[in-house]
Amino acid sequence: MDNPGPGDLREFLRTRRARISPDDVGLPPQLGTRRVPGLRREEVALLAGISAEYYERFERGRTKGVSSAVLDAVSRVLALDAAERDHLYALAAPTRGQPVSPPTQRVRPGLRRIVDSITDVPVLVLGHRSDVLAANPLARAFYTDFDALAPNDRNMVRYLFGDESRELYDDWAATARTVVAGLRKYAGRYPHDPKLAALVGDLSVRDPDFRRWWAAHDVYVRDHGSKRYHHPVVGELELGYEAFTPAGEVGLTLGIHSVEPDSPSQQALALLAGWSSQRVRAVGRPGTD
Repeated sequence: MDNPGPGDLREFLRTRRARISPDDVGLPPQLGTRRVPGLRREEVALLAGISAEYYERFERGRTKGVSSAVLDAVSRVLALDAAERDHLYALAAPTRGQPVSPPTQRVRPGLRRIVDSITDVPVLVLGHRSDVLAANPLARAFYTDFDALAPNDRNMVRYLFGDESRELYDDWAATARTVVAGLRKYAGRYPHDPKLAALVGDLSVRDPDFRRWWAAHDVYVRDHGSKRYHHPVVGELELGYEAFTPAGEVGLTLGIHSVEPDSPSQQALALLAGWSSQRVRAVGRPGTD
C-alpha cells in the first residue's frame, strides 16, 4: 500500500519520466529494447544540464541544497504543469521543523453565514484532506447531509468512494481521479499527517480504483469547470463550479456551483430546494443540535 512518505519524490519523478518518450524531447533513437518506459534518469539529467550522478541522488530523495534552477530545469524537461511544478518544489523542500499535521481549521462565523445565505446553488467549504467543514442546505440535499455524518466521515474523498456518489456523477471516474490527485498534492505539503495516512490507508484497502489512482502520483488543483449529474430526486443536471481560497484562510477552499439561468438544471435545483425544505419541516434535519 502506497501511503504518503519519503518515497513520494522518487515515485512522482518516475511516473513523470514514464510519460515522456525520447522522441518527445528530440533524443535520437537507440538500438535495443528500453527496459523502462519513457525517459531514463540519465536522459533527464542530460536534458536538464546536470550530472547523472547528481540527478540520481536527487530522485532518490537526497534533496539537501537543491537549487531552484535545478528544480526548474527538471520541471521543464518533464513538462510539468503549474500544479506538478509546485508539487515538485514541496516534495523537494526540507521538512525539518515543519509540523507533522496542519493546524486545526475552523470556518469563521461570517463565512459560514455567507455559505448558509446562498440558497439557489450548492456551496461547500473544504479544508485539509478535502474535509467538509461547511455546507449550505442545498449542498446537503444535492450530495449528502454531511452534518449528520460522524466527524471522521465528513470528507469529500470518502464520499466520492462511497456507493451513493457513483450514481450521482455522469463521469464518476474522472471526478474521483481529480479528487485523488488533489489529495496527492496535499500529501506533498504534509506527507506525515496521521489523518491523511489513515484516510489513504483505509481507502487503499477498500477500493481498487483509489489504490490505482493514488499510485499514479498525479496532482491537481481544483479551480473551475462543469460537470453533469444524475440526481436521484430531480434527475439530470449540468452545473458549473468555481473554487476560491477566502482571503486570510490558507488551506480552505470555497466551492460554489453555478447554473445557467432559466435552464432545466436551474429548474431542477429549485425543485430540489423545495423538496429539501419540505423534508426538513416534516422530519427535521438530522445531525443538528
